[in-house]
Amino acid sequence: HAADMACYDAKDAGRNAIRFFNPLMQTKASQHAAMERDLRHALTGQQFTLHYQPQVDATGQLCGVEALVRWQHPAQGLLAPGLFIDVAEDTGLIVPLGRWVLQTACQQMVAWSQTQPDARWKMAVNVSARQFHQPGLVQQGMEVLLRTGAPAQRLKLELTESILLLDVADTI
Repeated sequence: HAADMACYDAKDAGRNAIRFFNPLMQTKASQHAAMERDLRHALTGQQFTLHYQPQVDATGQLCGVEALVRWQHPAQGLLAPGLFIDVAEDTGLIVPLGRWVLQTACQQMVAWSQTQPDARWKMAVNVSARQFHQPGLVQQGMEVLLRTGAPAQRLKLELTESILLLDVADTI
């Protein structure tokens, strides 16, 4: 077990490296496992929320919002994505989380259009590398748009930088 951890650490460092086991590796692995467990509970327990960051045009007028996920952790409080997205990516939990984000953002877009008919804001939603390479991403997006009634022309999917790190030609 300890040798495996040292081996994985060496691979993460870019291979061609030597690593010796130290207790910090066990701590890191335990924290990762606990975070994964908590993320699974968060998905079923509806502990995520979206915050909407305003986006303005060149004249300073509000032209849209970016949906940003936050985790209302029962013990740790409100967590920013930087504290859990990497674990969600590593474990594949980013796929159901991303589906929830897209669904919730589209529902909010529809709600705003009903209460503020003049609002023609774009809704930006981030798509991670894991989501992008999932088969059926486009179909999933189309289903969410149909189910919620959100206007497709106002939904903007933003690709995260991690997509470009995998395979630039395939991404294009």
